[in-house]
Amino acid sequence: PEEFMGNAIGDLNSRRGKVHSMSPKGSSQVVKAEVPLMTLFGYATDLRSLSQGRASFSMEFQEYAPVPPKVEKEILEGLGR
Repeated sequence: PEEFMGNAIGDLNSRRGKVHSMSPKGSSQVVKAEVPLMTLFGYATDLRSLSQGRASFSMEFQEYAPVPPKVEKEILEGLGR
């Protein structure tokens, strides 16, 4: 729903998401975005919390992409390298 768009978009941005489009659908909004899969764990729960249970999402594979250097460093440090 429209009143939760700011929170939802902010959350996508915090997950390194790139919003491509937003379009109305009845009293709701459809957001199309690319977001790294590793940042989407727990997203369904977070989105429900942000929207008081009124928003939903779906996802599909888009492409493989290089990991940003900062994230790569965190991953390698986590592996003990």
